Amino acid sequence: MPGSVVLVGGEPGIGKSTLVLQAAAGVAASPSGAGSVLYASGEESAAQIRLRSARLGLLDGPSADAIRVLAESEVGDIAEVVRETRPDLLVVDSIQTMRVAELEGPAGSVGQVRESALRLMELAKGEGTAVVLVGHVTKDGSLAGPKTLEHLVDAVLGLEGERFAALRLLRASKNRFGSTEEIGVFEMGERGLSEVADPSRAFLAEHEGPAPGSIVAPTLEGSRPILVEVQALVSPSVYGTPRRTTSGLDPNRVALLVAVLGRRAGIGLGSHDVYVNLAGGLSVEEPALDLPVALALASSLRDRPVRPFTAAIGEIGLLGELRAVPGLERRLREAARLGFERAIVPAASHNGRLPEVPGLELIAVPSLRAALDAALSEPVGKRGEAAPAMLG
Repeated sequence: MPGSVVLVGGEPGIGKSTLVLQAAAGVAASPSGAGSVLYASGEESAAQIRLRSARLGLLDGPSADAIRVLAESEVGDIAEVVRETRPDLLVVDSIQTMRVAELEGPAGSVGQVRESALRLMELAKGEGTAVVLVGHVTKDGSLAGPKTLEHLVDAVLGLEGERFAALRLLRASKNRFGSTEEIGVFEMGERGLSEVADPSRAFLAEHEGPAPGSIVAPTLEGSRPILVEVQALVSPSVYGTPRRTTSGLDPNRVALLVAVLGRRAGIGLGSHDVYVNLAGGLSVEEPALDLPVALALASSLRDRPVRPFTAAIGEIGLLGELRAVPGLERRLREAARLGFERAIVPAASHNGRLPEVPGLELIAVPSLRAALDAALSEPVGKRGEAAPAMLG
């Protein structure tokens, strides 16, 4: 948007500079003729940015002439160039390297970051130039610098993902121009970030057949249903205090589910180490993932795989009851599209009835104990064949 300020944050090496450079090339080469782009970098030289542009294939085409590179970290000098050239888009990479000459203190200090962002915001509003700021995040995942930085800008985007994995997720935590419930899913390759056409398949791990401790859950990111595989491993604890390790999930929520499993379903995990992971590096916070996590833990403990082509979704209460989840029909239609035949869902629903999805058998259960009976198949033998049923 003209005159807007957008902050793009992410961990070092996650692909922020690649993302904004590709976005700048897309703006410059858009059919609407958005105009020129000024890329101001305080971290890299013009030669380094040119090498990255060549690797991304951006030197061929209209973007090569429409993007100007400025290796400068002083905000006043950048503002002068903007007023002279009047670009439609200004990219500042990164805000932590910017400084104001009139202020004391090194670049990256609280005063320098706040004043630099404030002057760039005034520049955007006064000149009508859209500004994209690149920022780093701290170890706890929050944007580095003063909290007022997020209040100054119009939109805050976060680029997430595992540095050593290919998938990247772009989330909006603040957006004055639209929804914050949508996400973008990209894949990092040799030529930069590319759109993932079918995100649901991207977050499903590949293995030969049903395995204990694995189940697929249809999650909902905004209006987009995405299927993700929940993997759990339960093993006897060697040390006195059992470990609780999670990746992509809230560890406090997993600890609560471990307690509910032991108290309400007879699945005692108090003396076992628990490891829970979401395949593909996805992070999900919604409570609708409770039932898949609980089923994966029970499956791993009993060494019984979940029945093939089965998905599960549902929120678990402290009494072991299953609660309804929003957007159930969209989740189930996505599961049916990917070939799933059964879905374990809460018997309760928001509108009093369960949706009808062609090709998908719905198993409505009222409690966690009933869901365990519906989900777990026979135990696995030594070579993967079905073994005799175990007592209990």
